[in-house]
Amino acid sequence: MRILMITHGSRGDVQPFAAAARAAAARGHHVVLAAPAATAGLAEPYCAELVRIHDGPNVLATDTTVVRGLEQKFRGVRGKAQLLQSARKTRRLVALFRADLADLVADLRRRNEIPDVVLYHASVPGHHLADYLGAPSVLMCPQAYWVPNGTFPDPSFPFRVPRVCNRATYVASPAILWTYAGGSAGWRRRQLGLRHRPYGKLRQVDGSPTTVLNAFSRLLLPDGMHYPDDVHTTGFWTLPLADGWRPDRALARFLSAGPPPLYVGFASSVTAEPGALGHLVGAAVREAGARAVVVGGWTGMRPDDLGPDTILVDDVPFDWLFPRVSAVVHHGGLGTLATAMATGRPQVVCPSFPDQWFNARRLHELGVAPEPLARRRLTGDGLVHAVREVLGDPRYAARATELGTDIRAERGAEAAVDVLEKVAAGTAVRGALSRVAVRQRETE
Repeated sequence: MRILMITHGSRGDVQPFAAAARAAAARGHHVVLAAPAATAGLAEPYCAELVRIHDGPNVLATDTTVVRGLEQKFRGVRGKAQLLQSARKTRRLVALFRADLADLVADLRRRNEIPDVVLYHASVPGHHLADYLGAPSVLMCPQAYWVPNGTFPDPSFPFRVPRVCNRATYVASPAILWTYAGGSAGWRRRQLGLRHRPYGKLRQVDGSPTTVLNAFSRLLLPDGMHYPDDVHTTGFWTLPLADGWRPDRALARFLSAGPPPLYVGFASSVTAEPGALGHLVGAAVREAGARAVVVGGWTGMRPDDLGPDTILVDDVPFDWLFPRVSAVVHHGGLGTLATAMATGRPQVVCPSFPDQWFNARRLHELGVAPEPLARRRLTGDGLVHAVREVLGDPRYAARATELGTDIRAERGAEAAVDVLEKVAAGTAVRGALSRVAVRQRETE
């Protein structure tokens, strides 16, 4: 089976596709993966062909206009102006990686290397690319709000609604995506030369339902949650443990110099004042009587801001580090969350965006984290209180250990490949039956 996989976003959006590519390659499938250049290398060992596309809006992580706009939630006239400015910048960069994707599928068609199935991240217009190639598309959802349902509202919807209106709120997240990425209908016509598509990504071009893969654990869904049969919640798509990885001397010395430290990191979250965040984190760690390994990510924190009892590292495999820490303090992104759950670690979550808030609340309901702390309003006192609570109450660690066993039993990436094989096989059968029907009509 030939599989075209397409993703974009931060490292946490690329790593699940690397895991899916690994699971598919292990069964002998031919995988072509398109991913942002900065992090595409995560998947290189598992792909027959790796296509590095433009990093797009990722390059804006240090753009103060965009970051301040996000942090101020676009309040007032100035905030609205920043929204428009950041949206224009983002759309220009989205256009660059979309152009790369158009070139990719044109090249595949020229080479007559048509995939049997196209698996794509919900933030990219993969359904159009699949239409161009004449292949079925499968939608990968890294968050729980891409498929409308009546159990919970779209986390991006800004108002409380009665339960009966939950399904109607699922206009919010697509509207936010449109604001920053722009529509894809014009791009479909101009760059792919395709006619108007009457359906969105949740349907194929012929109107049949699109197969959806939720790349997370069912534990993140509320009790009683049910999706249609074409939606599969597979479990997290994770790579194997970092076999053979070794820390540098500084990190090894820090870990052995005292009790297990905290992990603190906000990954792809950004801030306009990295020095202030670093001072806050460092002071809170010391006041809580703890130590911390801090991964700066996109926040721009520096060692001098953090002070003693901390070590700042650029990159470290979470599956190696988390078994060596006491708790995980993070932003609520799916990649960090998945590894923290799989390694059985209690968590403190400081979310910024709706999907992170959804995850943070579910972790609190599951008993592995205190109530979430808003990252934009994070205070030293709040962080100290949460850290002391999660370290001082053994129920958090016990519950995290219990759930870790369940998470490790999931076969998320392998289950995803099971579904891809069924989609490809079903398409092949329908194609064969269609050809038989055509031949019958020709002979009548």
